[in-house]
Amino acid sequence: MSRRVQTHSTTILSVRQGNTVAIGGDGQVTHGQTILKQDTQKIRKLLNGEVLVGFAGSTADAFALMERFETKAKDFPGNIPRACTELARDWRTDRALRRLESMMIVVSAEHTLLLTGQGDVIKPTDGIIGIGSGGSFAMAAAKALVRHTSMSSKEIVSAALHIAADIDIYTNENHIIEELPCRS
Repeated sequence: MSRRVQTHSTTILSVRQGNTVAIGGDGQVTHGQTILKQDTQKIRKLLNGEVLVGFAGSTADAFALMERFETKAKDFPGNIPRACTELARDWRTDRALRRLESMMIVVSAEHTLLLTGQGDVIKPTDGIIGIGSGGSFAMAAAKALVRHTSMSSKEIVSAALHIAADIDIYTNENHIIEELPCRS
C-alpha cells in the first residue's frame, strides 16, 4: 500500500492597517522532507490589480480555484464577498472541486476574506489573517506588531513573515508582498 507523501507549503499573511492592506507569502514548497522550490510566487494580482489573492496548499488546485474566483468576480462586479461566497459554495458542493486541497485569502480595497473548501468565507475581525503551515505564527506576530508599533501594513507583513520563517521549517525568507490602498 503506497503512502501519500504530504506536501507542505507556505505561509500567507494579510494585514489591514491604517489606509493600506498588505498580503505576503514565502516562496518555499516542501514535499515530504525535501525542499522542492524556494521562490514560488503564491500571491497573485487579479482583476487588473484590484484584487490580491494568496494561496496555501496544492498549487495546481489553487490556480484552478483562482480562475474560478476570477470568473465569479466578473459575474458579480464590485461584489467581492458575493463572488467569494459563490466560489465557496461551488467548492464545497461540486464533485470535482470538493477534492481540491487549498486555502485562499482574497484581499481588495474593502475586504479581506478567507476561503476554505468546507464552504467557509471568513472576514477577520481585526483585519489580520494567516494560512499555511506558518500562518498561525505569522498571525500572532502581526497581532503583536499591530498593537505595539506604528509600522505600516507592508512592514508588519514583512516582519511577521520573517518571524514565522524563524519558527516554521516549511517557511523561508523569500517573500513577495503586495499592497493596496484601503477604502472604509
